[in-house]
Amino acid sequence: MSAVLSFRRLGALLAKEFTQMRRDRVTFAMMLGVPLTQLLLFGFAINNDPKGLPAAIVTTSHDQYSRAMISALELTGYYRFTHVTDSAAEAEDLITRGDVAFVVTIPSDFGVRVERGEAPRILVEADATDPAAASGAIGTLGTVAGEALLRATGREADAEAEAARRLEVVVHRRYNPEGISQFNIVPGLLGVILQMTMVMMTSMALTRERERGTLETLLAMPVSPTEVMLAKILPYLAVGAAQVTLVLGAARWIFGVPFVGAMSVLLGAIFVFVLALVLLGYAISSFARSQMQAMQLTFFFFLPSILLSGFMFPFRGMPPWAQAFGEILPLTHFNRIIRAVMLKGADLRGVGGEMLVLALFVLIYAAIALARYRRTLD
Repeated sequence: MSAVLSFRRLGALLAKEFTQMRRDRVTFAMMLGVPLTQLLLFGFAINNDPKGLPAAIVTTSHDQYSRAMISALELTGYYRFTHVTDSAAEAEDLITRGDVAFVVTIPSDFGVRVERGEAPRILVEADATDPAAASGAIGTLGTVAGEALLRATGREADAEAEAARRLEVVVHRRYNPEGISQFNIVPGLLGVILQMTMVMMTSMALTRERERGTLETLLAMPVSPTEVMLAKILPYLAVGAAQVTLVLGAARWIFGVPFVGAMSVLLGAIFVFVLALVLLGYAISSFARSQMQAMQLTFFFFLPSILLSGFMFPFRGMPPWAQAFGEILPLTHFNRIIRAVMLKGADLRGVGGEMLVLALFVLIYAAIALARYRRTLD
């Protein structure tokens, strides 16, 4: 064998490598799909200054000054009033469930105080569990509301200082008044860590059997597909329990994240979420032909979950198509549950809808995993 470089032999080896790459469709799709996904998500879906945030207005007065306040806030682009009520209890329920990001309360004597020349007030309660989502909208309040009141009273030529004197905007940052980012990030990290480990470990379960040549032995055993699936996923539920204990302990004792909700509600949500993840991993393992492919498919699912679930970037700041895509990711719903329970003190009624969605994911992933495993049996 000649030690001199042969371009003919090199060309033959290169042709072999490209042929193998072309045959490995998962790897080839990852090389093209991941950069394209990152480009689209970072280019179009990510927005740190969300607009059109849902808000509720609480008022018993419908005079021209109240209408001017509402119109001015809507024209900023930050506020989208989806609920109008005269009940503070109803508004409290809306912001606790996360249906609205702001509650604007206009007192019943607002118009009377304006007519008398007294200093009127409006109260704006902001859901500050995600400080980045609320900061832009809060920053526009004082100036916009003051200018709107001047226009309504026909005093647009007055100085800005006069507007500040005539109107007082009281802002309450609910659930995270100091705007501490750890209160938003650390609870979400629990879902990210669980997803990264649970899906990846379980996705390699069946592919590892296939690569080692022990799948045939497993198929020859007198066991049902359900028994095999449970045997594969139950050990990882125990691993998930250890991770939950570690992360929640660190959140409470290292980062000082408040915990005002019921532990039973949170643990129930965590169990359903982890069960959905291990079933998803098992379903992925039934599609992958090797552990490398299983890891690649897991990463392809993991990337959109990080970017579109509201963990890193404000969920409501994304365009409608990205929000629709985020709604089909389990991490999106888990983030809402854990932040609502830990920071808002939400009960089972408040997060019941999100729990049902996670339970639906469990049923879908279990059906896919069992169907794919039966096909393997055939």
